[in-house]
Parts: sequence; structure tokens; C-alpha cells
Amino acid sequence: MSKKMKSEKKTNLTAEVETAQTVEVEQASAQPAKVVADKKQKDKKKVDKNKKKPKEKGKLKRKAKETISEIKKVTWPTFGEVCKKTGVVLVVVLVFAVLLFGIDMGLGALVGLLR
Repeated sequence: MSKKMKSEKKTNLTAEVETAQTVEVEQASAQPAKVVADKKQKDKKKVDKNKKKPKEKGKLKRKAKETISEIKKVTWPTFGEVCKKTGVVLVVVLVFAVLLFGIDMGLGALVGLLR
């Protein structure tokens, strides 16, 4: 494209933008009452959302029954299974503690050599 064509496009785009802005300003100034009415409706909706709904009767009782029925469905481990799994957890924690202690001591020794 030539420089002349580019400048004409820029001029046309600028004119279109200015026209669009003018139309928006005219529309905004022509309908202030509608904007105020819309804001009032939105405020009213916000107030409606803040109102508390009436509590349903027996809702707490129903929840308690559902919770008890779910607890009855749970398969609980035996005491022996709990002890075995606790032992496994303790061993894994001790292994990682020793491993991290060894890495810390090794890196500390390397830093001591650098000084």
C-alpha cells in the first residue's frame, strides 16, 4: 500500500471512531431517566438477595438422620489394622527424618569446607 492510501485509511478510521463516540454520548444524554430506573431495579434486587429465606421445618432433623445413615454405611477398620497402619506411617516418617538429617549434615560439611 502506498503512503497516501494508509493515511486515508487512518483518516477514515478516525472519523468513524469520532462518529461512534458522538452517537454514544447523544444516546447516554438522551436516556438518563432509564439509567436511573435500571439502577433502582438493580438495588432492589440486591436488597431482595439479602433477605433471609424462611427456615424449613425439620431440616435439621432430616440432616441428622441422613448423617447417621451414612455413618452406619462406613466400614470401620479393626484395632489391629489401625495399629499396623500407624506403625507403617511412623516408620516412613523416621526414614525421611534420617534421610533429611543426613542431607543437612552433608551440605553443612560442604559449606564448612568452603569457609
